[in-house]
Amino acid sequence: MQATPQRTPDLRRTATSPRRRLRPAVVPMIARIGTALVGGYVLASAVATLIARVLPVDRAEATSWGMILSFLVYAIAVLWSFHEPRVMRVMLGIWGGSVAIGLALALLGVRP
Repeated sequence: MQATPQRTPDLRRTATSPRRRLRPAVVPMIARIGTALVGGYVLASAVATLIARVLPVDRAEATSWGMILSFLVYAIAVLWSFHEPRVMRVMLGIWGGSVAIGLALALLGVRP
């Protein structure tokens, strides 16, 4: 029986190969996490402000309802941002919704 010589692995090829496969996935994941955390918070606070502004009840009660529903909006935004396969759709949905609600609040003005 002859002993077959063992090949040593090429360390350069094995060290850079996983990085090349992971690098393109890192940027969208960071964008998704940032959009979920920061954008979800901005969207939830904008929705809470809009609800507090447009509900035809006492100001304290409208603010309470807005704050209660903002937790639901935040949870839905975070869950949706990781469920949706397209990062740009998530970013447009959350940030675009925040901007649209912010513009609506600017047009409505201060509650009398």
